[in-house]
Amino acid sequence: MAALPDAAEGSAAEAQDAIASEFAFFGDWTERYQYLIDLGRKLPPFPDEWRTEEHKVQGCQSQVWLVAEGDAQRLRYAAISDSSIVSGLAALLLRVYSGRPAAEILATEPRFVEAIGLAKHLSPTRSNGFASMLATIKRHAAAALAA
Repeated sequence: MAALPDAAEGSAAEAQDAIASEFAFFGDWTERYQYLIDLGRKLPPFPDEWRTEEHKVQGCQSQVWLVAEGDAQRLRYAAISDSSIVSGLAALLLRVYSGRPAAEILATEPRFVEAIGLAKHLSPTRSNGFASMLATIKRHAAAALAA
């Protein structure tokens, strides 16, 4: 497996604060959606050999693949979707959770969702997909801690 990148910010809390600050810059949700799409487009390349049933996130209307590597000390994630907005949501989750210790991943709730008003602006199917991606990330963390 290719080495996945580490987190940009020092902690999940710092990442969430940075996300809230970035989204506050935009005046309306049209601009915020465009920013979300741009974040998805900037995700690192996701190799075709990772696009398997094993890595597919269940519960998403779009196709989403998520790969984890590492151990309880540090887990890294990669993800991609066939939907540009869902890829953007994945980019936000990776920014908060990838490159972190499993215990921090499990202890961190995605408070940025409320901070940027995302919950009110996602369709029910996208909200379900977001929840499924988060559950998959946390399931990998729990398994790493148990190992």
